[in-house]
Amino acid sequence: MKKLTLMLILSLILIVGCQAGDKAIEPASDAVSAQDTTKTAYEPGTWITDYKLALGLSEELGLPVLINFTGSDWCPWCFRLRDEVFVQPEFIDFAKENLILLTIDFPSKTKLPPEVAKANQALAEKYDIEGFPTILIINSQEELIAQTGYQDGGAGPYVEHLRELMQAAADE
Repeated sequence: MKKLTLMLILSLILIVGCQAGDKAIEPASDAVSAQDTTKTAYEPGTWITDYKLALGLSEELGLPVLINFTGSDWCPWCFRLRDEVFVQPEFIDFAKENLILLTIDFPSKTKLPPEVAKANQALAEKYDIEGFPTILIINSQEELIAQTGYQDGGAGPYVEHLRELMQAAADE
């Protein structure tokens, strides 16, 4: 009887542990990859994780790509930028009309698929990323429009900062 009770308890622990483990590996963001969507299914104002898809959307929709090079699970300034700006309605509304949002992540606790990690590293090298967060705005031809990072003040001032950067590039 003791062996049966012990086996039932161990089985229950195993089942509960496996269910909790499934939740632990879910992505922490609402980012969408190319495997999850097509251009017609893209929802403006949402973050995607596929560079080629972002370029295609940029070309199709005539919008620049805002690339967020981030350490999503370890970088304090990335947390602040996310919490103070990227999840705020003012930024989301601006992005829906003006940007394709792309996250290029370098997590330390979450393991990315090898092909994603390799692609992210290649992009960091291509754009000479030296720290996090680094924010780039590029056009569909991969030309740099502007580079920035965390700015104090919240979503409103950050949106204005992005508008100024984009306008300055357009005026050149």
